[in-house]
Amino acid sequence: MPKVAESILASANGHMAVALRDRVRALAENRPAVYRMLGPNDEVIYVGKSVSVRTRLLSYFRADRGEKATEIISHTRRIMWDYVASEFAALLLEMRLIQRWRPLFNVQHKNDRNFCFIKLTNEAAPRLLTTVQVLNDGAHYYGPFRGRGMVRDVLREVSDVLELRDCSPRVKLRFADQMDLFTPDETPRCIRGDVQKCLAPCAGRCTRSEYHARAHEARKFLEGDVRKPLTVLNQRMHVAAERLHFEYAAQLRDRAYRLEEARYELIAARSSIEALTFLYRAQGYQGDDRVYAIRRGSIRAEWPAPSGGEAMQALQEQARPLLTRREHTTSTVSPEQVNEVLLVARWFRTKPAELENVIRVDHQPSTA
Repeated sequence: MPKVAESILASANGHMAVALRDRVRALAENRPAVYRMLGPNDEVIYVGKSVSVRTRLLSYFRADRGEKATEIISHTRRIMWDYVASEFAALLLEMRLIQRWRPLFNVQHKNDRNFCFIKLTNEAAPRLLTTVQVLNDGAHYYGPFRGRGMVRDVLREVSDVLELRDCSPRVKLRFADQMDLFTPDETPRCIRGDVQKCLAPCAGRCTRSEYHARAHEARKFLEGDVRKPLTVLNQRMHVAAERLHFEYAAQLRDRAYRLEEARYELIAARSSIEALTFLYRAQGYQGDDRVYAIRRGSIRAEWPAPSGGEAMQALQEQARPLLTRREHTTSTVSPEQVNEVLLVARWFRTKPAELENVIRVDHQPSTA
């Protein structure tokens, strides 16, 4: 053992650390598990996971001074662990326990920065934003999507076409139907209002209902309906052509083309999550395989893996409604779902060989 680690075990908390280490040596097995470090008041201060939990826990007692592991052990009074069937099961349980307890030494379960979400804010004049977090703030979230640059370009086009604001939430709003309450001021706070890229709710150029009608069209676009934005662009293009403003008409034509392309890019981005709908057989420790029903990256059910072909067929029939029934919405994502969806997406992205263990279930029941 390194001298620094020996000095830590011999410190004020040394006897406790030695007792914890000896308990791990005596009882822990090298198999997949999720472990919890508990503090002086039996509060959970850290949650971790490992496919070889005994080795992982003993490594905490060999850490050098200043390392996070040493600090965790210095505050730990009890160590508990729960064996699970597989690495996949350990990842899921670790995530859920971190969300449940928010332990002191766990950074909030990290979102996968390869993905982002589209946020339609819950404001008097909603805005379209990109974000990597999904919060319980009343907003509508869509995704996850890969490629933040592409998503930002899409939102710029949609915001310009539907004339949604992109200013700071601190900008004071003055809808046209509120002008009697304020000193009239028809000067937009930015140039977008003057070039017809914003309805300018900051300057009384639209009513609240007019603006919210456009925000509703943005929701429809994000759910796959591109008709309204394209109709708006085509109408402006015809007016420009009639007025012989051919250069402006050509710009509008190009924007319509980019918007149509953006729609297909969003569909393609969304399909990567839609494709995460199947039964997944996760190979477990000493043959303890489990079958997960996964729909759009969200775990809907879990069963012990059946041993025979007929039993597996019966399980597919049992899972079919979970994977194929019509749901109210397919586009938005809730804060409760997001970490699980990102975890599942990351699992299959980093371990593509696991896709060999999935079973696709179609809408039609078996006729066998």
